[in-house]
Amino acid sequence: MVEVAAERGKQLSSRVSEEGAGWACAQTGTFAQLRPDDHGFSWLNLRTLWLSRNEILAGLFGDPSGQVRARWVAAQEARGIDPEFRIKPPVDGNFSFLLLGDTGEGDASQYAVVPGMLKMGEETSFAVIASDVIYPTGSGNEYGDKFFRPYKDYDAPIYAIPGNHDWYDGLGGFMRVFSDAPPLRPKPDRGLRGLLWRKPERIDEARLTEARAMRGKASQQATQPGPYWVIESESLLIVGVDTGIRNVIDKGQVAWLRRVSLDPRPKILVTGKPIYTGNVYKPSPLEGGGTIDDIVRDPAHRYVAAIGGDVHNYQRYPVRLDDGRVIQYVVSGGGGAFMHATHIIDRVDVSKVHEDDFKCYPLRGDSLSFYSQLYAKRLRMKWLNLTPSEASCLMSERIRNEPVRTPTGPVEITWRMRWAARFLGAWPWPLRLPVDKVFHRFLSELSDWDTPPFFKQFLHATVTPEELTLRCFAATGCLGQELDPPLEDEVRIPLTA
Repeated sequence: MVEVAAERGKQLSSRVSEEGAGWACAQTGTFAQLRPDDHGFSWLNLRTLWLSRNEILAGLFGDPSGQVRARWVAAQEARGIDPEFRIKPPVDGNFSFLLLGDTGEGDASQYAVVPGMLKMGEETSFAVIASDVIYPTGSGNEYGDKFFRPYKDYDAPIYAIPGNHDWYDGLGGFMRVFSDAPPLRPKPDRGLRGLLWRKPERIDEARLTEARAMRGKASQQATQPGPYWVIESESLLIVGVDTGIRNVIDKGQVAWLRRVSLDPRPKILVTGKPIYTGNVYKPSPLEGGGTIDDIVRDPAHRYVAAIGGDVHNYQRYPVRLDDGRVIQYVVSGGGGAFMHATHIIDRVDVSKVHEDDFKCYPLRGDSLSFYSQLYAKRLRMKWLNLTPSEASCLMSERIRNEPVRTPTGPVEITWRMRWAARFLGAWPWPLRLPVDKVFHRFLSELSDWDTPPFFKQFLHATVTPEELTLRCFAATGCLGQELDPPLEDEVRIPLTA
């Protein structure tokens, strides 16, 4: 079924037509009927900002995630979990799974992903959420509408690795939901950080029990050993790593990761922070020295891909190493939160990846048009508006390549269009409107809308003993693309030596 849907999806994608991108949405999808009446939260609310203060405090006074994670791990080991943090689902050498990143805003952009995910996930063995299961602060009391409700009809287990937002609650909500762990005993943290630090929220157990009932079938149940883990199969290991708030991996997790990586089977790394994003190399530091990519690139460890969340779009960098191996570095953070722009990504050349081999979703032109239309409407500045064809031609000029999608009709680029693109960040310019994750905390809803196209995405992975196939399917919010999810990217990765 997936092979047939993928072939059809290639002809329906944004790479083929504006309709495939969702610009000509004949009918809104069914997602609006799935979402709850509550319209979520606002980052402009002072209470929300105060509750999410731990990100700033961690930057100013140091990130305690490593020490707290060690306490969670010790508590789990005392409960008798496997010290190697292994998960062994009932799969053989041939299976498939889904991967979504940055899901939990609980609004239209999250629920728009659900219908296509359910369709393509019918025969999958499990799903993985990579980073930020719950926005804004990871509270255990918000899992009902942001986890259990949207995925109530997904008939398989869901595993997760936490993102920085899940850590704003001290990982209390995450560990209670995914590991059935009791809260940690309070431990005083002296100093200004300890005085200001947001403490874990007390979980309403009756409310959580009611929420759990939405995914109460036996086929949906799973308990993972902790915030990091390895999913084992005959053909492939999926290694999930917890990067905490500030993207540093503690020494206990490092030691575990080195042990797991010695297993001779091929591996995928799933991490809360991508190693490559925006044409920049950003490997997570290891406590004690080195980076996580040192482990990924070691030929003895047989990693074939590294997939990270946190950035709310899709990017793929095929990096060829000096020994001839190719590792696919992927950003997959389009599972539900508002979109981070791709049109601000320069012509790709990081680690000798050629621009023509780089893939992203949304396409840069669609990203530029999206933000131009959003701000033209929000700020009542019509001159900012750029059609998808105009934006595509502007980005082709900026990146110095042929447009991925043939523009509709002739396009004459004017100075008005160029100035609009500058203000929207397509060219380096000191005065620009918020379009990327720098503005996430304070201005995210300026970058959020509740009508198609959403430019969301999820990954479908097919595993055989010989090959791993990664497919990026789009979720636009349009009914036609719920029924036939567009295939925006596909890569086949050999697993044999």
